[in-house]
Formats: sequence, structure tokens, C-alpha cells
Amino acid sequence: MSAVFSRGDALPVAVKAEGCWVFDAEGRRYLDAAGGAVVSAIGHGRARVVDAITRHLGQLDYVHSTTFRTEAVESYAHELAELVPVRGARIYPVAGGSEATETALKLARATQVARGEGHRVSFISRRGSYHGNTIGALDVSGRMRLRGPYEPLLGRAVFVPEVNEYRCPVPTHPVECGLRHAERLEEEIIKRGDVVAFIGESVGGATMGATVPPPDYWQAVADVCHRHQVLLIIDEVMTGFGRTGEWFGIQHWGVEPDILIAGKGAASGYWPLALCIASGEVFEEVAEAGFVHGFTFSHHGAGAAAGLEVLKIMKEEGLVEAAARQGEKLWSGLEDALGTHPHVGDIRGIGLLWAIEFVTDPKSKTPFDQSQRVTDRVLQAALAEGLLLYPVRGGADGVNGDAVLLGPPLTVSDEELFQVVERFTSALPAVWS
Repeated sequence: MSAVFSRGDALPVAVKAEGCWVFDAEGRRYLDAAGGAVVSAIGHGRARVVDAITRHLGQLDYVHSTTFRTEAVESYAHELAELVPVRGARIYPVAGGSEATETALKLARATQVARGEGHRVSFISRRGSYHGNTIGALDVSGRMRLRGPYEPLLGRAVFVPEVNEYRCPVPTHPVECGLRHAERLEEEIIKRGDVVAFIGESVGGATMGATVPPPDYWQAVADVCHRHQVLLIIDEVMTGFGRTGEWFGIQHWGVEPDILIAGKGAASGYWPLALCIASGEVFEEVAEAGFVHGFTFSHHGAGAAAGLEVLKIMKEEGLVEAAARQGEKLWSGLEDALGTHPHVGDIRGIGLLWAIEFVTDPKSKTPFDQSQRVTDRVLQAALAEGLLLYPVRGGADGVNGDAVLLGPPLTVSDEELFQVVERFTSALPAVWS
């Protein structure tokens, strides 16, 4: 009997990974169309990233970030600051996306206090959002399936409607949807009167499934936030580091946030690494009073070494551009193969982040009842075909809604994309036989 507190039953044992493939102890190989949890940017088995981590650890294992700086962190921050859409960026490295969210929320509050706005204590997020699983991160996440057991511990955040063009709640859709969402946000800010920050994923990820906002959305939201001195926090944990065909998703709309959080692809899974990135203005406002915050393993040199090597590979191999190029091919293949499927309601995405939503009927867009476990059945059928996908549940109404997310490594080849579509198509008859 295993002593591991496992996250699933009878899971296969992974023993090796290379490129877009994962191998288990039984000799089976799986095409990783999900990049794990949309983590793998540069692909599996990159020896030079392992070597970079090893070189650093061979010289220096751990020092506390309040006592020492390290060359690894300084070099990484210098390179990353030139890529992020944050003016005067200051990089705060942590060990995971939830930690990055916690850091961002506390940093936003500290900024408002430094401005003499200590009465500001609430946050605004969107229904259907996901920003992490710690209590603070979960509080600003509108993912009802995860919030349920912990609801009595939550309550600092309020929510505005989700942004989902497939199920858009705006009465005038598709006209000026972004502006109407921004107006709703402004109403909530005025009503509350105590808002610290608005937090949103540049493109909806784990809960909504690759929901791309309308073109006028982010600029309108940024204008509202700035008008009311509400900080804008952009969550790029899933969408950063080339995933959408830009270094960071928000760059598609030309908006510069006050705080940006990122993770997953930052170290491409080779080391636990995430980032809270503050604008120079935010940093300066907080610096004088000091930022009361910290984690034991923040600013770890090995993570920075991994992150820097990942950046080098992405630049050398043009992987941001590859994400845009290969994403178009993936979309085309999915549309050709599944566009007329009787239970495929929507195929949506950007770059190499795509989702397929399943419905009882494409015309009515009616979701399956959660009791039918459609997403789980699709995952299992795909696994039987040697294809790894990422689940998206509850996106239709917070409870019902079935979709799967595709986010393969940005190194995925044309042949591997063909196999993704082929294996996906072959799996679906087992779900609706």
C-alpha cells in the first residue's frame, strides 16, 4: 500500500518524459496534449535546464532571501524584466501560482495602505475565475466546485460576471461586450467603496477553458481601475511565457497591469517557480514602509537558474512565435474533425491554449448534468488512446459544464498535432456510443 496522499486512484507510474511524450512503468507512452497542467512550455527532457539547475546547486544550495542576494536571481530578474508588460518591473519569485496570488493580494493591500487608503479591504474578481488553492487565492477565485467546502473561511472578495463569449451574459452581444463588462465592474467598485484591486486572468483558463475576451474588454477594464485608483492584477499563471502566442496574454490587448502574476511555463515544470511582478510605481510606494511578507523558499537560486535557461531556449527556438503558428494548425485540425460533432458546442482558444466544450445540443448550448461525468469520461477515453488532456468542469453555470483543455508543449510538431486530433477523435465514440 502506498503511503502517498494521492490525488487519484490507481494512477499509472510515470518513469520518463521526452519532448511531448510521457512514458509509464508498463511501457505505455502518452502524447501530452495538456503539458501536464498546461505547464510544459519547452517540452520534457531538456538536459540543459537540468544542467543549469545542477550547476547552481553545485555551488549554492540555499540561502535565505532576507540575508543574501544571489547572482542567479539577479540575472533572471534582469532578463525577465525586459519581457514583461509591466513598467519598471520588479520581480518577486515564489514557488507556485497560489503563492504568487497571495503575494499579489498582499502587495496590492500594502500599496493602498502606503497611499493612505487603508479603508480599502475588498477585492473584485470574476465568476468562473481561478487564481489558486490557498485560502486567500481561493477567496478571489470564482470556481464554485473548489470553494464549496471552504466557503465559511472565505468572503473578502466580490464577483462580477464571467467573460465567456460562447455564453455571453451581455444583452447586446456581440456589440460592445467589453464595455458592458467594464461598466458592471465600475458599478461594483462604486457600490463597495473599499476596493483594493481587480484581479483577472488575461484569458480564462482552468475553470472556463480558453475563453478569450472581446477586443474592447481589457482596455475598458484598465480605464475603470485607473479612474478609481483600483489596482489591476493580471493573472498569467497559465497564459504566460508564450502560451498564447505572445510572451504574456495581456500583450494581445496592449494593457500594462500594476501587478502581474505568472508561473507554470516560467520554469516549464523543471522546478517549482512562479512570480509576482510589481510595476516600478507599486514597488516604490511600498518600499519605504516595507512589504510585510515572505516565504521560506522565495527567491530560490535554483528556480531562477531554471527560469533563465527556459527563457534562453524559448528565445533561441522562437517558441512564442511557434505557439501562434502551431495554434492555428491545431485549431484548423480540431474544426475539421469535430466542428460538426453532435456534442461539441464550442472550439475556442488562442495560441496553443484551446478548449472543446461539450453540450447536449449545439443549438441550445445546454450543458450536460454533472452527474453524467462527461469530462471524466472524455479524459478516460483519451487516456485509453494514449492522449493526455486537462479537465474543465463547471464552466456553464458554476456547477454544470464539460470541457477539456489542450495546451501541449510549444515545441509540438505538425505530426504530433495531427496525432492529437486523430487520437481525440478516436476517443469520443467511447463516450457517446
